[in-house]
Amino acid sequence: MNLVKQASDELRQIILNSLGECVAKGLLPAEAIPSFTIEIPADKTHGDFATNVAMVCTKVFRMPPRKIAEAVCENVYLENSLFEKVEVAGPGFINFFLSKKWYSLVIDNVLSEGDRYGRTHTGDGKKVMVEFVSANPTGPMHIGNARGGAIGDCLASVLDWAGYDVTREFYVNDAGNQIEKFATSLEVRYLQLYKDGVELPADAYQGSDIIDHAKNFAEINGDKYVEADSADRRKALVDYALPLNIAKLESDLLKYRIKYDVWFLESGLHNSGKVLEVVDKLKAKGLAYEKDGAVLYKSNKQARNDEEIVDDVLVRTNGIPTYFAADIAYHYNKFEDRGFDKVIDVWGADHHGHVARLKGAMSDLDINPDKLDVVLMQMVRLMRNGELVKVSKRTGKSITLADLLEEIPIDAARFFFNLREANSHFDFDLGLAVEQSSQNPVYYVQYAHARICSILRTLEEEGVTPAEEGTDFTILSTAEETDLIRLLASFPNEIDEAAKHYDPARITKYSVDLATMFHKFYSACRVKGEAEDIMRARLALCKAVKTAIKNCTEILKVDCPEKM
Repeated sequence: MNLVKQASDELRQIILNSLGECVAKGLLPAEAIPSFTIEIPADKTHGDFATNVAMVCTKVFRMPPRKIAEAVCENVYLENSLFEKVEVAGPGFINFFLSKKWYSLVIDNVLSEGDRYGRTHTGDGKKVMVEFVSANPTGPMHIGNARGGAIGDCLASVLDWAGYDVTREFYVNDAGNQIEKFATSLEVRYLQLYKDGVELPADAYQGSDIIDHAKNFAEINGDKYVEADSADRRKALVDYALPLNIAKLESDLLKYRIKYDVWFLESGLHNSGKVLEVVDKLKAKGLAYEKDGAVLYKSNKQARNDEEIVDDVLVRTNGIPTYFAADIAYHYNKFEDRGFDKVIDVWGADHHGHVARLKGAMSDLDINPDKLDVVLMQMVRLMRNGELVKVSKRTGKSITLADLLEEIPIDAARFFFNLREANSHFDFDLGLAVEQSSQNPVYYVQYAHARICSILRTLEEEGVTPAEEGTDFTILSTAEETDLIRLLASFPNEIDEAAKHYDPARITKYSVDLATMFHKFYSACRVKGEAEDIMRARLALCKAVKTAIKNCTEILKVDCPEKM
């Protein structure tokens, strides 16, 4: 149950009923009511909800907005509703105040829904895929993958809580140029073990992981492939090393608490002929053509808003499809073969130029391009003591996801990477991530949960338990109590907004706000030592806050300890 939405929906009907009553009494003319808004004011002195209905009606009614607002207020019927008061403000805004019954219902609702509190049915079971990380399998994951992993995984959780049928997918780029470069790098490192004068090309992979693969391959196979045909040698090396790299990607991501539903291999598209099938579809539509032995795609200059764009190559002169052709086939597979209603890709911001051309390709293949959304993620910088960190203290090389998780808690990594919207640059403070203080946001949230657990435990030992659902909680009426209850009620809305805007950072912000509001409440309102009805009601409020914090951390896949 979303009591904020329920109140808003009820209020809209109350306003419409009042307008009808005004028309029936001849106070307002019988004209069509323009669209009006109902919002939650930032300043709570302006009510719990406010509407601009009088302002938007002034033109059609040919009356001053304040006069319209006064007529509406005089004919509002609030009995047995979730509201207890209405007032006119300024030139004609109308402010409504929630009843104590609503506040009581909120606590009731949280206690009854428990670990499902916050879940909504907004998604209505629509099939959504979130494809994220999809790191190059030729090497370890970098810090950008760490941020993309946290954002993508938490976005998938948010969508699940909003009622969508969510699939998490990793696209394994196990074909194309990067695999050829991987093969070259492995081949050279292998041959260097047995021959002198074998040079590693400048554009090959330089990492120590390639050397390790070559040495381990040699321990198994010896010099068997030194004099073999290059194609056979390269294939054997890739067949050995690539599965190990993919397995390492999976294990590192599992350590990061990311479990994919699907690992989709690019090579499968090529082997099944699906890539060339899509190229043929574009050719049949007159949207792809052959030139000098290659196949090119006619760029939609209008859709991409750039007259200087040249046509994209789909198939090279050697007959090998490009990455773009494979990507078109991959997304065609997502929609046409697997039937997703929405696909969300989480990409680095450097891929922004690829968005329009991929959407254009979907349109050319008769797929609604609005079904494809791309979250563009900005770079992250690692900072320590105010200085930029570029290399691992352990290895002296670029920091990988594995390096990061050896240095800081997984909870901090997942929480911190979701502190900002994906499209904002982010400085990750390594020192703050391990700090056990209120300055560390994840520690602050976890401490609030542990503190509530301690309160509940202590009073339970004294025989005091929280009031149960169905209790009249209207005795909770201090500003600190009502502010906290109002924030509790907004959790389902935060889920829906985070899902709508693809912004899981709303959940980290909400959890910090909730922890802050709880600490403020606890400082102002004693739990132990009050009259029993107040003590048990406040204890129930504490339990409700504990539930909401726990559900936030469940979405973020962050631990929520009961003792700290």
